Amino acid sequence: MSTADGVSGADGVSGAGGDDRTDSYDGPDGHDRPDGRGTTDGYGTSDEARDVRRFWEGLGLPGLVDVHTHFMPERVLKKVWEYFDALGPLTGGVEWPITYRAEERERVGLLREFGVRAFTAMLYPHKPGMAEWLNQWAVEFAGRTPDCLHTATLFPEPGVAAYVQKAVDEGARVFKAHVQVGAYDPADELLDPGWGLLAEAGIPVVIHCGSGPSPGKHTGPGPVGRVLARHPRLRLVFAHMGMPEYEDFLGLAERFGEVRLDTTMAFTAFSEQFAPFPRRALPRLADLGDRILLGTDFPNIPYPYVHQLRALEGLGLGDEWLRAVCHDNGARLFGL
Repeated sequence: MSTADGVSGADGVSGAGGDDRTDSYDGPDGHDRPDGRGTTDGYGTSDEARDVRRFWEGLGLPGLVDVHTHFMPERVLKKVWEYFDALGPLTGGVEWPITYRAEERERVGLLREFGVRAFTAMLYPHKPGMAEWLNQWAVEFAGRTPDCLHTATLFPEPGVAAYVQKAVDEGARVFKAHVQVGAYDPADELLDPGWGLLAEAGIPVVIHCGSGPSPGKHTGPGPVGRVLARHPRLRLVFAHMGMPEYEDFLGLAERFGEVRLDTTMAFTAFSEQFAPFPRRALPRLADLGDRILLGTDFPNIPYPYVHQLRALEGLGLGDEWLRAVCHDNGARLFGL
């Protein structure tokens, strides 16, 4: 699929360099992807792992650093999957099969088989009183999963500074904020102490604040721009490249030197259907190559993991850019 002003992803669409690839969402070597409700059963993980490893080995990398993967308490994650199955507003009403619907142990093992050196447990509250509980679960998960970057979260509520400080003291290395799901203003004064602590500690915050796949009351560049105006040293990582307001969020990264963006679901054939990345912005994407981080949304993706990697390759920005995005930028940010 190609679009009038879009950069098409790999696997079935023409990339920035014009390469035509195989049919959309095909698995490695043309195998069909998993059945619509998406488990790894029947989809040769050894074949898929081989293709993922071939990708990063071909770039001369020691593996991948994925800053946007989801692990959370099983009953919470299953609720998330149920929401995706129901085609709720947060999916934009788009059919969204979960490719890696499996138990936690299997999902962790699959990332390791892919050669992902470090990943995250992106978890997020949707109401007050939930963040601190999620943070405690994350401590336990990080303790039993040493290749997971200890992840924490926050919400605009009284006491947020105390539990953010506690998470920092307990070794949190990255935070997650989800403006769309939480339906809150990131510039809410209740969050100011938390943002200040994280800016001072230099801990990155992966924040879903773009208006994709459907807009929220506080999504878009305006609210988060106000946060950065107050806390210019805050290391915000815009999830999904700020989809669909890509150029606005690239502008914030150009203005604030500690801002980064992750690639989660951007440039893929799936996302190009409703939020194409503008071709005219490719030079800006290249110039920010030291602040773009690989993210995938594993396991909550409607296509194989390798598709995200091929979509990045299809942009035609070169091997040096790919090495930085897929490993080196994340390794440097987290001191791996």
